[in-house]
Amino acid sequence: MKAGTWRRGISTAASALAIAAAVIVALTNPVAADTAGLPSGLPKLPSLGEAMQRDSQSGLALHGYDPVAYRIEKRAIAGHPAYETIHNGAVWRFVSAANREAFRDAPDIYEPAFAGYDASAVAEGRAVDTDPRQFAIVGSRLFLFRTQENRRSFVDDSGLLKMADTQWNDISRSIAR
Repeated sequence: MKAGTWRRGISTAASALAIAAAVIVALTNPVAADTAGLPSGLPKLPSLGEAMQRDSQSGLALHGYDPVAYRIEKRAIAGHPAYETIHNGAVWRFVSAANREAFRDAPDIYEPAFAGYDASAVAEGRAVDTDPRQFAIVGSRLFLFRTQENRRSFVDDSGLLKMADTQWNDISRSIAR
């Protein structure tokens, strides 16, 4: 075998080993796999256990509406990019630094039930996107809905809440993440 052919063979083998090593690292190191090829400064990609509904185009939870304002202002108010935080792999926006801090201190209080999916649809066994302007606070929980009719039927029929709570575990496992 000539020297040039021999060197090309060694070079090809070395390249194949380097590629194989990179694949093994990516498969065995989930952090490296999550961030491979992404620019620095972006939030970590969601893991398989995260279910919070996000706007598929912007990545914002609640389409950018402030989850604290539902309780304080009793209405849906769009948050500002100046007041953001990352929680459970989603970007949340707020109308003020105070609202952002309230959320950071107790996110479980302000997060919508059923990961922001339509509570009426959850009662029927389905995960349906919502319009964050259609909401209700029942007891201490925030519920979102796709339509005014879904909101009205959920608020009027207390049995739907029990049905939704029963259905949620099965639905949350079926959500594509």
